Amino acid sequence: MKTTLDCIPCLLRGALESVRLASPHPRTHERIMRELLRVLGETSLEYPPPFLSQSLHRRLRILTGVEDPYRAAKDEQNRLALRFLDDMRDGIDAAADPLITAVRLAIAGNIIDLGVKTGIENKDIQAALIRAAEEPITGDIEDFRTAVGEARSILYLADNAGEIVFDRLLVERLSPARVTLAVRGKPVINDATIVDARDVGLHSLVEVIENGSDAPGTILADCRPEFVQRFHAADLVLAKGQGNFETLSQARRDVFFLFHVKCPVIADHVGLPTGTNLLRHHRG
Repeated sequence: MKTTLDCIPCLLRGALESVRLASPHPRTHERIMRELLRVLGETSLEYPPPFLSQSLHRRLRILTGVEDPYRAAKDEQNRLALRFLDDMRDGIDAAADPLITAVRLAIAGNIIDLGVKTGIENKDIQAALIRAAEEPITGDIEDFRTAVGEARSILYLADNAGEIVFDRLLVERLSPARVTLAVRGKPVINDATIVDARDVGLHSLVEVIENGSDAPGTILADCRPEFVQRFHAADLVLAKGQGNFETLSQARRDVFFLFHVKCPVIADHVGLPTGTNLLRHHRG
């Protein structure tokens, strides 16, 4: 999907937050934001929002010299989510439909997104878990159940730090031996990297690979050839989060997208209200 004018304030807000994490000096904030405004003004809106975000954050890293301004926040998000892991697993085990319950919790984990909301707290996670038990999932649930049953290989595209703890619960239900988990190749915002996968124990459960890109989504042209080959070869691709949806919604293969509809732009694109828990089968 293309970037809309309504995406611009969100991109700039995220850039400003990153600048403030990278430096405590207001004059530095102003200087860098002026430069980032120039970068944004020179980037075509024909690309999806994660492409523009990637351009902004690449320039920001050069200007500040800070490779991962969200590292401390990601560590805290992982710690927060891990506190709920055992209780969530018990709830899945006791559920009448463990697979779809795990899907619900994976969507609940999608609240942990500093690209949309800052200052995630324990109460936010608790509220998301309560909503996960009560709110319906919209979309292609039976298609997904069938695809899971038939797949010999599953590629799971992770989204954010913290959220990958919730993803772990779904991975456990998908049979880890056939799952490969893909994370970003380099830090960008609070997207999950190999460091986060290891922090929450996913490396001991499944094969974890990096896609080679620093985009907050999956821009195939920017990913490692080995990742692209795995993307096309997998029997089932499950992509978490809006960033993956924005970059892969026109992919030339089937993809199951799993995310919480957080903004009016995405809501308009999918034809559903904000707040929808969506499991969408893209038929490529």
